[in-house]
Amino acid sequence: MSKYVIVGGSVAAISAVEAIREVDPAGTIAIIAEEPFPTYSRPLIGDYVSGEATWDKMMYRSDRFWSENKVETFIGSKAVRLNFTERFVETDAGKRIEYEKLLLATGSEPLIPKIDGSNRKGVFVFITLADAENLKAKCEKAEKAVVVGGGLIGVCAADALTEVGAKVTIVELKERLLSLLFNSTASRIIEEAARSSGVDIVTGHTVARIGGMLGDESKVGIVVLDSGETIPCDIVVLAAGVRPRVELVARTGLKVNKGIVVDRFMHTNIPDVYACGDVAEAYDFVSGEGRVLPQWPTAYMEGRTAGHNMAGISEEYSGGTVMSALKYFNVPAVAVGITNPMEDDDFEVLTNHDSAKNVYKKVVLKDGVIKGFILVNDICKAGVMYYLMQMNVNVARFKSELLSEDFGFISLPEHLRKKILKEVAQ
Repeated sequence: MSKYVIVGGSVAAISAVEAIREVDPAGTIAIIAEEPFPTYSRPLIGDYVSGEATWDKMMYRSDRFWSENKVETFIGSKAVRLNFTERFVETDAGKRIEYEKLLLATGSEPLIPKIDGSNRKGVFVFITLADAENLKAKCEKAEKAVVVGGGLIGVCAADALTEVGAKVTIVELKERLLSLLFNSTASRIIEEAARSSGVDIVTGHTVARIGGMLGDESKVGIVVLDSGETIPCDIVVLAAGVRPRVELVARTGLKVNKGIVVDRFMHTNIPDVYACGDVAEAYDFVSGEGRVLPQWPTAYMEGRTAGHNMAGISEEYSGGTVMSALKYFNVPAVAVGITNPMEDDDFEVLTNHDSAKNVYKKVVLKDGVIKGFILVNDICKAGVMYYLMQMNVNVARFKSELLSEDFGFISLPEHLRKKILKEVAQ
């Protein structure tokens, strides 16, 4: 029996192992991970396709990470069954791995829209390193690509494909790109940069059918939009979003909403069973409720909290929120928290758009507290903004300075500066 068993091998699992070892150097750890690759950084898969990130840069931890932390690995194995009564996980190879404490870090999976012809060669999803490897290999011969979806994954894929010389068209059902993160002004800046890089953007439509290549129907040749318009291509990337991988816990009695429901200690409703990362529905400090947040930094912090609690240190998760930092088509942008509040909600919205510099800033306040912000082409103050937001600081006295070009740490009241420095030093 392993004292700790972790299902999943990405950042949440890695940070959980590190946290466990900080407390318990000797307890046995076993990890079950489907991906055959070592510990890599998933946010860099776009850079890997474009050639900006080498294999060495992709490595998130040493390839000796598991052995250095005395972890028994079942890499390339899939967990197919859980038994919470007898406390074991069964793999697709029939191996039963017993546990004292179990962590579910199964991550997320791509949402695959039902499109006729999506089984043709040349259709890809874009979530894992294996996806990036397959797409990278195809890019060497491809000339035209259609990306279905204009969210984070879709824009990332479009940027990478453009970098390798493909002619890219993004097809987005909503009226603009990145609509869940940004408002219309911020989205427009990124869209203009994409178009300047040669990308065609079709909004308000979707792909109805993926047609075959003339002479070889097994391969992608065109896409047909719901309007009837056809776009020639040899690559289609399906980027409609992701969802938590909860199939393993179906019909087990473990509580699932959109993701696996956890408390502030990353504990589920089943004794000694924890969950973290993309699969978990954990505390959002902005809404005060549970929320699925498929984000790398959030998964890391949730994994650390889970690992410490599994090893016997009671640690409360401070919470995460929607947080995206990106740089696509050479436009750095950050979106955090509530960025598009409903008009009838009691929010105060501050904006500053310097069209000459193509800089846009937006801060959303409620009762003097930052609930969200957007920064485009000037993101250096994002850290200070996030701190004020996370610590629930009332900024009413200096809110007029938040969007100024000179705003920064020195702009804060002295008592806040001292508090921050004290916390940093601890």
